[in-house]
Amino acid sequence: MASNLFAKKSINKLIQESEGGGSDGHGHSLKRTLSATNLILLGIGAIIGTGIFVLTGSAAAQFAGPGLVISFIVAGIACAFAGLCYAEFASMIPIAGSAYTYGYATLGELIAWIIGWDLILEYMFGAATVAVGWSGYVVSFLRDLNINIAPEWWNAPGISLIQDPKTSAWVQITDQLTTQYAAQGIDIASLPHATGVFNMVAAAAILLITVILVVGIQESAKFNNFIVFIKLFVVIAFILAGGYYLLRNPAVAAQNWTPFIPDNTGEFGHYGWSGIMRAAGVIFFAYIGFDAVSTAAQEAKNPQRDMPVGILGSLVICTILYILVSGILTGLVDYRQLNVAEPIAIGIEVTGYTVLRDLIKIGAIAGLSSVMLVMLLGQPRIFYSMSRDGLIPPIFGKVHPKFQTPYISSILIGVVCAITAGALPIAQLGEMTSIGTLLAFVIVCGGVWYMRVHEPERTRPFRTPWVPLVPILGMLVCFAMMASLNVHTWYRLIGWLIVGLVVYFTYSRKHSKLNKTPMVHSGK
Repeated sequence: MASNLFAKKSINKLIQESEGGGSDGHGHSLKRTLSATNLILLGIGAIIGTGIFVLTGSAAAQFAGPGLVISFIVAGIACAFAGLCYAEFASMIPIAGSAYTYGYATLGELIAWIIGWDLILEYMFGAATVAVGWSGYVVSFLRDLNINIAPEWWNAPGISLIQDPKTSAWVQITDQLTTQYAAQGIDIASLPHATGVFNMVAAAAILLITVILVVGIQESAKFNNFIVFIKLFVVIAFILAGGYYLLRNPAVAAQNWTPFIPDNTGEFGHYGWSGIMRAAGVIFFAYIGFDAVSTAAQEAKNPQRDMPVGILGSLVICTILYILVSGILTGLVDYRQLNVAEPIAIGIEVTGYTVLRDLIKIGAIAGLSSVMLVMLLGQPRIFYSMSRDGLIPPIFGKVHPKFQTPYISSILIGVVCAITAGALPIAQLGEMTSIGTLLAFVIVCGGVWYMRVHEPERTRPFRTPWVPLVPILGMLVCFAMMASLNVHTWYRLIGWLIVGLVVYFTYSRKHSKLNKTPMVHSGK
């Protein structure tokens, strides 16, 4: 029956299941150990990473120029709208599973499945993207110590590289790079070449983080807290050092910030206002992570109070830091020179405070490590919820009797993610992650509006203000950023969703526990 596709789970039943033992079918449930501070740091751990340490430079160089500051504001506004909606859901439905669980309780099983399948793009592909950025900083740091890893083993298959004659660093061949070298009288054909085989460094990072996650959520949170303090120190050090330099040398900032919004090249998304929107869609990846806090709702000590604090607190802190970093970076360095793997390190060199360069790299490595941890923490918990509902095999919901973590799911995801990180380039992974997350945000915003109309009396410890204005604005801004992304990214998203629907109709619908019981049309 078609109506079964939109059968909903009772919110009251969801909460009862989470509070009772045996939720995995073996007498084990997730352990509540996370405080509000843990959740804020968890969010910061996921947010500050590849976006600020890697994608900031390439987005400025290719799409927005100094106008990248505006791109961060646009993306931050979209996240603020979505964050308010997530906070209401997380306080109302404090269950592992994030947007998947919210969708199941409000919009029905088919929509919930689409969200759950879509979130794989955010968490698993997102972790793979971060691992690729992590490998670039690690290789650069090791090179400073005269430890050189062959470029074939820290690049995706088929990536063409040349060795820069000045820095001896291996860089990817692009049309822009070819033109730049030609202007300097350098023939690329005369330089050493290499072709990527498999990014072993990125794959190894994923596998190491997976081991940490299997050991336990409390241990993972402690590791994350330590890493977050390191990278916050590094980001603030860059802001202070770069800001002080620009105050003493205002002419440098004036030159690099002019024009603040470079003229469009005639192609959509390359500078101008369309470039600012394109950059917003790309660096939106930098904000991904605040919603990962919601996947840990079932492990929070007081989720009704602490989840909104964790989500919104981490989002506000990181938005302020991003605006400051992007403004200072484009003031220090001509945006056309920022299409590099380590833009923050390049920026600090301009100041002359070279002692900070190694510190920046260490902070980036630490920062990207914590992002991988949070993203790899999120995906198994979504699978944990989906398996309890019968939509994927029960093995994904099995909880370790000692560590009380979804260990089999974590291991399987870790292995697949490691292969993905080693085999695909960062550009494809990053845009797929962004579009998948934006789609999830659109559905969550719509879900809050839907619930206010259909269940206005439902207890909401945190209430999104100005409904339906905030959800509508959240959907519109997210749609605008999705529309600005590459058409090939849309093709990949559509293909991914088609595969997901095939899985749903061939396996999930037949095994759905909800469809084996009388239908529920209300969240009550």
